[in-house]
Amino acid sequence: MKALIEYLARALAEFPDEVLVEEEHDGDRVVLHLYVNESDKGRIIGRDGRCANAIRSLLHVAAVRAGVRATLSIE
Repeated sequence: MKALIEYLARALAEFPDEVLVEEEHDGDRVVLHLYVNESDKGRIIGRDGRCANAIRSLLHVAAVRAGVRATLSIE
């Protein structure tokens, strides 16, 4: 799941070298923290949050297939 989020964020970002994803396990839950350049936050979130919602939807599918619950936090 970490690789999926990193791949999607790097594809959207203007500065892909500054994309960092940290994975935190909390029991049966996985929290992914996405760090990007300040100027890339708008690209990652998208207009009305559409890109962020699409990324979260793909994360949900990957989490269901892995049998865990996952959330994404954009820092």
